[in-house]
Amino acid sequence: MVLPAVVFFFIFSYLPMAGMIIAFKSYSYTDGIFGSPWVGLANFEFLFESGKAWLITKNTVFFNVIFMVVNNFLEIVIAIILSELAGKYLKKFLQSAIFLPYFISWVVAGAIVYNLLNYEFGAVNTFLKSLGMGAIDVYNNPDYWVYILAFFSAWKIVGYGTVIYLATITGIDTEMHEAAKIDGATLFQRIIHIVIPYLIPTIIVLLLLKVSTIARGDFGMFYQLIGNNGVLFDKTDVIDTFAFRALLDLQEFGMSSAVGVYQSVLNFVIIILVNEAVKRYSRDNALF
Repeated sequence: MVLPAVVFFFIFSYLPMAGMIIAFKSYSYTDGIFGSPWVGLANFEFLFESGKAWLITKNTVFFNVIFMVVNNFLEIVIAIILSELAGKYLKKFLQSAIFLPYFISWVVAGAIVYNLLNYEFGAVNTFLKSLGMGAIDVYNNPDYWVYILAFFSAWKIVGYGTVIYLATITGIDTEMHEAAKIDGATLFQRIIHIVIPYLIPTIIVLLLLKVSTIARGDFGMFYQLIGNNGVLFDKTDVIDTFAFRALLDLQEFGMSSAVGVYQSVLNFVIIILVNEAVKRYSRDNALF
């Protein structure tokens, strides 16, 4: 039963790792991956000599930390609220409504954002003008995008995480709640002393899984919402979009691959360190 999964990951996850060798070569179409000349760490010099390495690394980690904190908090809160709702049909409707954005492509989401925030004819600025207020030039002001990206990340992702936490909450023994009610515990006290402690293992595992990709930006979100707007790059450019533009503009596969290797090594180091820290606190909750 495990064999199909093993074969799948071997073909699509392990075999492609041989392509990492491109990061150390000057790739050419005629020579291929293994026949192209070896250049050592020259491709990595492109990243660090560009002066962008620290900026894109900082932006990538910064946004992922914000997404982790905001999204996990909202997922837990919404899951608890849904679990306490009495109406069966209302609960199903709200759960479906929250989950629906998860299936919307970032391409479509990018079009929605543009039609909402466009300076000339966006819905938000049209509404502000109708109230006699000035329009907001969002696409020329990088400071707004920390909040915009955090909002739309939550809008799209929170529904998925809510389902996971809701499934965990439904596994809590109802007798614990009944006993707490008999002892006079309020709803808030039951959430604090029963639900939250029961969710902690799930919270730790989900956070560790997200930490494992903390140096990997959501390319679809950043590229579709930001595009090639250079005005916003200082605040919103992440490793993935930087590597994509390097490949698109320079057609240098080795340089782009070097950025990917740097990103993967950084993710590996971070997850090892965080997992060790969790292991010191609670060995049972660590990933490995």
